[in-house]
Amino acid sequence: MTRPITVGVDGSPESAAAAAWAGREAVRRGRPLRIVHAWQWEPYEIAPAADRGTQAGWARETAEKARRTLIERHPELTVTAEALEGPFVATLVAEAAAAELLVLGSRGHGAVVGFLLGSVGRQVIAESARPVVLVRSDDRAAAEAAGREIVVGQHGEPDDSAPALGFAFATAAARGAAVRVVRAWSLPPVFAYSPGSLKLLDEAGGLEPYERKGLDEALRPWRERFPDVPVTEHVEMGSAGQVLLSAAARAQLVVVGRHSSRAVGPRIGSVAHALLHHAPCPVAVIPPA
Repeated sequence: MTRPITVGVDGSPESAAAAAWAGREAVRRGRPLRIVHAWQWEPYEIAPAADRGTQAGWARETAEKARRTLIERHPELTVTAEALEGPFVATLVAEAAAAELLVLGSRGHGAVVGFLLGSVGRQVIAESARPVVLVRSDDRAAAEAAGREIVVGQHGEPDDSAPALGFAFATAAARGAAVRVVRAWSLPPVFAYSPGSLKLLDEAGGLEPYERKGLDEALRPWRERFPDVPVTEHVEMGSAGQVLLSAAARAQLVVVGRHSSRAVGPRIGSVAHALLHHAPCPVAVIPPA
């Protein structure tokens, strides 16, 4: 079964931009597009005079309007739409599990104003088993055709960033774009040095060459798998969030891995959090393998 690209819509400008982004990506990847509108009956907060049936009709029309718009733009695309009543987080997380990726607007509408920054958005990103892409209302297709790079963060050992690198390279291949792989580093505290780590640093010729070697090792399998994707290696001293944000200024998409901890469970992570707040382009948050 071919996984669709799924987009959540709510009638807001942000979700309209998300639907447009998802439609273009579905065409590029040759996948069907699924549109979902998650809603809950709010007898008092949203529309006191509207009963459940009326609100259900509004929800179906929201999804259907988005479907009509996407079919007009991409007649060749298979597009389905559905309004789903239920808890926002559980509904969207379940939809993501069956999708190639989930696309959302960077803010919500109505009962979930501040979607990205609120608890609903954080939980969906943190709990999703599939990549989640956040799109701002001012996103335009022109940015994808202007030769801009796809920027992806890499850290630690090769396996640590493999899901994010794989997503970035596959997306770049589908778009005919280049990839800029960013590895940020900082001076470790003195107590972090051990005889073993000092030996590795000495063999590498210093801290920055050591980091460059780590990046090269992480990239090797992806260069072999996607030989036609141009790659720029970017190693810079500084906080990962700030270095990635600087690179995002000239990117069409930023890809970052999501953190996971056995102690506290799924979480977004500080780097992804900073990008979701401040990056000027769409951000893809990739769950760990």
